[in-house]
Amino acid sequence: MASSPTVHQPFDAITEVVDTALGRSHRADPVRPRHGGPAGNARLTAWLGLALLVLFGAEGITLIAVGQLMTWHVLIGGLLVALALAKTATTGWRIARYYLGSPDYREAGPPPMLLRLFGPLVVLTTLAVVGTGLALIPLGSQSFTAFMSVAGFGISALTLHQAAFIIWLAVTGVHVVTRTIPALRLASGTTVTGPVPGVAARSVALMATMLIGLAVGLVVVHWSGDWIHHRINHAEFGNFGVNLVPHASH
Repeated sequence: MASSPTVHQPFDAITEVVDTALGRSHRADPVRPRHGGPAGNARLTAWLGLALLVLFGAEGITLIAVGQLMTWHVLIGGLLVALALAKTATTGWRIARYYLGSPDYREAGPPPMLLRLFGPLVVLTTLAVVGTGLALIPLGSQSFTAFMSVAGFGISALTLHQAAFIIWLAVTGVHVVTRTIPALRLASGTTVTGPVPGVAARSVALMATMLIGLAVGLVVVHWSGDWIHHRINHAEFGNFGVNLVPHASH
């Protein structure tokens, strides 16, 4: 019957995501000379994604005692800036090449529809967490001061950072579940039968990104003296993501 495909489309979309998440299916990325083409892009994106996963995990650990681990929290945050921008760039490059009609990327095809729709949320929430976190550095103690009120709740720069983190955590949790196994397979090279050219270029790109991130982190640490040297009362910071209503009087 003509209506059957329509009935099964939602289930097919979910099945496609599950198969991708479990590594049972993956895109056949063409391998091209020099830089590897779509296969090279996919591998670099996977490397960056796994590095982000490790660093976000480390950043999460610092939240256990953020007052005592503020230096590490800020330093890792700087590293995350460079990695998040680099991964956004490699993903954006693939999207642009696909929609601009590049034969190689059209042949590779897009990711599953649900992941395609979810991708922008991952990018936006990641940039929101990193961006609002960096904004706290120059604001210093003003980070606790509410600049507006919504339904009686004070909204400060710290509130925005904490809220962005909570939203990011929910969005990225789904992303991690669906993309970790595929990323591990891509990074290890198990999705292709032969070598993918451009290993040296990808390695240099990854190392350069890490070095730039480290430099950014050290600069941010340097400018975070009030936070790191406890000139700002960390007790007001609260448990990250819990103290969402800062006192306007501070």
